[in-house]
Amino acid sequence: MPEEANASQLDPEVRRDFRALPKMVAEDVGAHVVAVGMLLEQEPEKALEHARYARRKASRSPAAREANGLAAYYVGNWSEALSELRAARRMGGQSHLAIIADCERALGKPQRALELTREDEASRLPQDEAIELRIVGAGARRDLGQSEAAVVSLQIPELDPQRNESWSARLFYAYADNLLAVGRTREAFTWFVHAANADDDEATDAPERLEELVTELGGPEEAERLAARAETDTAVSEVSEGTVDTDLDHGTGDSRGDRRSAGSHDIDLGVWD
Repeated sequence: MPEEANASQLDPEVRRDFRALPKMVAEDVGAHVVAVGMLLEQEPEKALEHARYARRKASRSPAAREANGLAAYYVGNWSEALSELRAARRMGGQSHLAIIADCERALGKPQRALELTREDEASRLPQDEAIELRIVGAGARRDLGQSEAAVVSLQIPELDPQRNESWSARLFYAYADNLLAVGRTREAFTWFVHAANADDDEATDAPERLEELVTELGGPEEAERLAARAETDTAVSEVSEGTVDTDLDHGTGDSRGDRRSAGSHDIDLGVWD
């Protein structure tokens, strides 16, 4: 148990979830749930041990089942993750609909994943979760051989290189990956550029994917040209105020001003020299 893990760090709503437990048990379980959050990114296997302990001690707690499900998902235990997150959802916990759908897809059930994207609850998700669910849905369509439909499903207003939200890099990356799957290599390259520019946390391997496409595009010179064009497209609204360009496939989106954060970055094209 990490020394700093303490039930007092839990959100008040989560702490209320443990009210039915004896006080000492509630404090113990709460500390293990806190430990899950602390370890999930860097040490998911250890996080899963803490989550399973909390689940054993508080199996009727949505928070404990949710922690178990998320930890299992991080280590790739799809069946366990699906079972626990479904249970938490039935008990009134957070839906984690995108993760549940992703588990269904990982277990070879893309049709079930798509069905989840059509549930009423999907229309009420916060924007970041709704976009994650859409990305999973596009992947499920590809699994079903509907690659063109996967591309179309991601052509949404949020697919705008002027934006740099928490989900932008993943959305741009998913769109690029699906474009590549249908043979639209040049457009895919452009959107991998946008993904790399939006990926301040380096959560994707967009730069590596760009390097892989250089030869297929005909060499460094053409790659440089396309990358420069992508950068121009990203800044286009600064000089075309009030003009809307709906050609999503070429990365222009609509002209709503430059909303990239100060921390956004250009791609180092030197690796192609």
